[in-house]
Amino acid sequence: MTHRLLVTYGQPTDPAAFDAHYRDVHAGLAQAIPGLVRFSTGHAESMDGSPSPAYLVAELDFESAEAMGSGMSSEAGRAAGADVATFASGGATMVHFEVQDATPEPRAGPNPTGPAPASTSPTEEHP
Repeated sequence: MTHRLLVTYGQPTDPAAFDAHYRDVHAGLAQAIPGLVRFSTGHAESMDGSPSPAYLVAELDFESAEAMGSGMSSEAGRAAGADVATFASGGATMVHFEVQDATPEPRAGPNPTGPAPASTSPTEEHP
């Protein structure tokens, strides 16, 4: 089962400097953490278009909680953790959890992603 560390970075005072440091320094430190099996990031946007309190979200996946603990307590994990204070002027929140897959089963039929489209055939009879 996958165990995920989710890091949410608040809005930085200097977004360009944050992005440069994250890209050029921090991502490499994170990638060096032993036991890391997946690492992804994305700039956060609110669903309603209002300013988001989150600037960047990072997901770091490990095979287990034990693997995450071991990786984060390693020299590389401690270096990545210590680096956060050097660039995350908007703060950072870290949470971790076991990933539970809730993906729906594919539906049967000609259009497995949704209902069948209404027919517009001129030869079809309509009541």
